[in-house]
Amino acid sequence: MAGWSVQDIPDQGGRIAVVTGANSGLGLATSRELARRGAHVVLACRSEERGARARDRILGEIPDAQVELRALDLGRLESVREFADSYGHERLDLLINNAGVMALPHGRTADGFETQFGVNHLGHFALTGLLLPLLLKTPGARIVTVSSTMHSVANIDINDLNSERRYSRWLAYARSKTANLLFTHELARRLGATGSDVVAAAAHPGYAATNLQTKGPRMERRKAAELFMQIGNRFFAQSAEAGARPILYAATAPGVEPDSFTGPSFADWRGSPAKSRRAKWTLNDTAGERLWAESERLTGVTYDALKV
Repeated sequence: MAGWSVQDIPDQGGRIAVVTGANSGLGLATSRELARRGAHVVLACRSEERGARARDRILGEIPDAQVELRALDLGRLESVREFADSYGHERLDLLINNAGVMALPHGRTADGFETQFGVNHLGHFALTGLLLPLLLKTPGARIVTVSSTMHSVANIDINDLNSERRYSRWLAYARSKTANLLFTHELARRLGATGSDVVAAAAHPGYAATNLQTKGPRMERRKAAELFMQIGNRFFAQSAEAGARPILYAATAPGVEPDSFTGPSFADWRGSPAKSRRAKWTLNDTAGERLWAESERLTGVTYDALKV
């Protein structure tokens, strides 16, 4: 793993990848490198206009890239189901659960879930479950869910998953990122119990400059906070391209272990991919099972293929 770079990505010819949030930042960088290595990449984007610009950027750099744009709003379960129903391919080699929101003012998704929990976790839980039959029948498939070092700030509150008792933007974000890791942990456990070779792993970008940092302050018109984030992105963060390396490693490198968590090597901040630290609560089987049960209840998506 030491010194790994995007040049080490194996040939992806013949493989199909779905990348959520592919219109900018980590998703765009991940999609571009997978396409560069020959993968057919489905750009799953909430905004078709921004998605079209991303597709054109990739094609402008890689004229023979195989990329297609598909609408996906993780904040609407109806959109998630429509995406899965109309997917149209007979295989799925890589599912990159990348899209997310961070530290937003309190809000709710179209289905009434707290926005960060609904988009970051429930949307991806539903998407993965609906696409799982294709993943299970594709040899060597992988599911990579993007979390954050911020998960270490807070465990989930199974009795208040939607932050109905009180809301703190950063606490809700941290809990959604813990949910990402608990989901990966439980998914890997269930896949293993069925004998499937599908690998469920997690990754994080460290501190990477994307539009996540500035969106929340901009929505609330907190100019000072937005400026602070912009300064941090400019002088302290690594690029989105560098931040995508742990994701690409988890998605393509040989020997990636189920339930592994990959991040930057230097202080979980920047550098080449390496095994990342994670809070002990993200490895708790009981918590993973309870979150899974609640996620199935809230989304209506059941993982029947993994029942033994």
